[in-house]
Amino acid sequence: MSNAGKGVKELFDEVINQGLCTGCGACITGCPYIVAHAGRVVVLDKCTGADGDCYRHCPRTSFDIDGVNRAVFGTGYREGEIGQVLDIFLARAKGPEIRERAQDGGTVTSLLALALEEGLIDVVACTRMDEDKAPHGYLAKSRQELLQCAGSSYEAGFGLEAYRSLPKESTEKLAIVGTGCQTEAVGKMKQCSPKNSPDPQNIGLTLGLFCGWALSPRNFHPYLKTMCELSQVCKFEIPHTPHYSFDFHLKNQDMRSVSLDEIKPYINPGCNYCWDLTAEFSDISIGSAGSAFPGWNTVLVRSPKGADIIALANRKDIFETQPLPEKRLEHLKSVALKRKMTAVKKITEKSGSADDLLYLAACLNPSRISSWLNGRIID
Repeated sequence: MSNAGKGVKELFDEVINQGLCTGCGACITGCPYIVAHAGRVVVLDKCTGADGDCYRHCPRTSFDIDGVNRAVFGTGYREGEIGQVLDIFLARAKGPEIRERAQDGGTVTSLLALALEEGLIDVVACTRMDEDKAPHGYLAKSRQELLQCAGSSYEAGFGLEAYRSLPKESTEKLAIVGTGCQTEAVGKMKQCSPKNSPDPQNIGLTLGLFCGWALSPRNFHPYLKTMCELSQVCKFEIPHTPHYSFDFHLKNQDMRSVSLDEIKPYINPGCNYCWDLTAEFSDISIGSAGSAFPGWNTVLVRSPKGADIIALANRKDIFETQPLPEKRLEHLKSVALKRKMTAVKKITEKSGSADDLLYLAACLNPSRISSWLNGRIID
């Protein structure tokens, strides 16, 4: 599957109509013909472009894992369950204002607020829920605006539309927050700059979010509206084991819960084919620390740029840290490798052939395929 000479027609034929779209937002806004509407990608008018960024930067078109890794880190892809890692630890924000709004430990919001306040970045391309709790791409330029973006809707939110909405001539220093599919798209943009968006070299910091799946806004949001008055929800949560529920925290301190079994039919089908649990093409990847460490984040530092801002955060004393226990690290590696293995198996089932790995065909050599399928990393 080549990315050359293809545009919106091929994007729909090969990705969206095949159930591979992740809702990352890479194709939104940078093209005048493509928008997100009611939880799906729609085309406003016929486009005859045969060499479109919409196709080129989609994380579900042909993906060169080594080339993207070189564009992001300067080296070929490092074989491993969780990608390139310079440091790993647990963290949580010290500031109560952030902690009370955060999904878990507040580490993402703390780091971004610090980067803004120190002038390392000018704007953050992230996701924010509206009054109806639908997520949208959003550009945050202050600590207060970041706080309004804290928390998760668990829905795919087309977050990269925020970056793509900036004028091409913008020289603002950017941070981007996103899941694995979104950071893959950003890596593709660093490989080949978009025609109608700011220079991706302006992206000074990429924070990746661990993600096993996202809910389809097109299907899940109508269901949400039957559950409660969404304007009264202050937080959605999937609590840690042994709980097995999707919780709605309301402004009146009430809480409603439904079983995860009721939620799972709304998982975005495109998530079945995702291999990247820990957002491997980020400067720093951050996720929940699990049931053994409620209210803490697991932090993977991947680049010197990421290490620099962590060092600054430690000097400014903005969060608490502790070592990640080896048992917890092994669990994370096991889950991440299982995600790779499942992705290859699901892709093979979809294509009908072990020789047709769809968007991963260009990057999975026989050794890597064997490694992922057998759940065994070969360095």
